[in-house]
Amino acid sequence: QVQLVESGGGLVQAGGSLRLSCAASGSIFSINAMGWYRQAPGKQRELVARITNNGYTNYADSVKGRFTVARDNAKNTVDLQMNSLKPEDTAVYYCHAVLTPIGMAGALLAYWGQGTQVAVSS
Repeated sequence: QVQLVESGGGLVQAGGSLRLSCAASGSIFSINAMGWYRQAPGKQRELVARITNNGYTNYADSVKGRFTVARDNAKNTVDLQMNSLKPEDTAVYYCHAVLTPIGMAGALLAYWGQGTQVAVSS
């Protein structure tokens, strides 16, 4: 089994910073990409940032220049540093990984964390 465990959410004032962390564990052979999505009340889940195993990153336009995604391939972790937070960043943030489980060579499966709440007050 594979698990993604997030930490680091919370309440912060506008202009503040938060750092989210996610650790993948279990029967993992390799991880292709890791990243973060978010879902605000009444809205669809959307990509925030992702990073591939060779370091390629992409960000939602709304967070470019404010958020930074980083990954430790040796530890199977991905972090999201969020600066200059805005009230519209308020959402549940989900860690996401595309990976190959042990014993499933060639398969790429998607896994989600349980989500962590980020609330930004104005």
